[in-house]
Amino acid sequence: MAAAAVPAEPAANNGAISVATLRADLLNTRAHNTRLQQHIQALETRLSEQLGEAVFRDTGLGAPDDIRNLQQTLTDREQQLLELRRELEERGDELAAARAANRELMTQLNSP
Repeated sequence: MAAAAVPAEPAANNGAISVATLRADLLNTRAHNTRLQQHIQALETRLSEQLGEAVFRDTGLGAPDDIRNLQQTLTDREQQLLELRRELEERGDELAAARAANRELMTQLNSP
């Protein structure tokens, strides 16, 4: 990469590291450092959001709206339940009346 653009200096011996290799390592290390800084920043943001939500919940600041909504839903469901029970009772009464009328008609049909 960057090592190709930098002219290599002749090595004094076979075990010596060239300047181009050191520069390439430096560029790679800087790029890696930048990526790590970005990752740390993203993690800090996530942590901050999570902690903020936890504190918000724990202090009860967000609870009243949630509780109010739940209480309203509960009230609506209780009202719906009462209406359905009333309908069921009316239908039960209608069914009992229909059975009584049916018995009476069957008695009239079976009597001489």
